[in-house]
Amino acid sequence: MNTATAVRIIGTAQRKCAQTLRRPAPLLLPVSTSAVQSCLQSTQPVPAARLPYRVKVSAGKRYAWCACGHSKKQPFCDGAHRTNAPSIPPVRFTPDKDRTVMLCACKQTKNAPYCDGSHLKVIFQDVVKSVKGIFK
Repeated sequence: MNTATAVRIIGTAQRKCAQTLRRPAPLLLPVSTSAVQSCLQSTQPVPAARLPYRVKVSAGKRYAWCACGHSKKQPFCDGAHRTNAPSIPPVRFTPDKDRTVMLCACKQTKNAPYCDGSHLKVIFQDVVKSVKGIFK
């Protein structure tokens, strides 16, 4: 591992896992890639978007809804959870009829994979964080 790679890995680990890395590591400290990987893996879903996805689904077809939020093919799973969030598997579902559904994008729904309006709470929390940031 060269110095530039080590610096990049440490910088990423510090940004992504600030809660577990209490103090900054020296820039040239050798880092185990397994330690960095376990730190970068999320145990909580990441909101892919603030509003739900409107999707046409076909009866009898099997779908895998991304529950972790890391998929690049939202709202469906592309396997990204295997490396980014191995503890959050996709939700598999088979619709009973052809229809258009709203699939959750904030990943906070209690009725996965369908939207239940939880994104309103996520949006509100974002607004609160923004307002608090203004008055710091």
